[in-house]
Amino acid sequence: MENIPEDKRHIKGWGVDIDPKNDPTYPMKHRTNEEHKGYSWERPSLQPVNIEVLHSNERPNVTAVFGTSTPPSGLSGMIRRYAFKHSENSYLHWLPLLLADRVNVVEGIVDDFKQGHVPNIFAEKGMKADWKHDKAGLFQKVAITALVTTAAVLILTGKHKELAKKF
Repeated sequence: MENIPEDKRHIKGWGVDIDPKNDPTYPMKHRTNEEHKGYSWERPSLQPVNIEVLHSNERPNVTAVFGTSTPPSGLSGMIRRYAFKHSENSYLHWLPLLLADRVNVVEGIVDDFKQGHVPNIFAEKGMKADWKHDKAGLFQKVAITALVTTAAVLILTGKHKELAKKF
């Protein structure tokens, strides 16, 4: 790949800091105009892309060096792909990524069961330390989890309507 400067004017908000009067450090910053010369370093050679790498839609290509421990897969991967179709300044980018993390945890637990391994969630969530040092906090977490799970089950099964009629 070549290192060709690209026109970034199509990106919403690009160059918003060009006007020195819009710069929060103006006029306190001692300006030498050195920052207008650009980077003085040579861009490193690009890392080969041999797996799916999700990157901002505000960048036309991946960064020179990137890392991903696991490529996106399953339902969480579909959610991540959806998130990366949206700008990083949008809730449609960040909220799906949060959801994808939670879905990925469930996928990992299901994968553990598929491989015949029963996960020790009590130990993996650090509940032994909570039991030793913060029993009240542990009871609160368990109570909230039980309440949210019960509410979700009632809503998903439609039983919440029957309970509402009783009260």
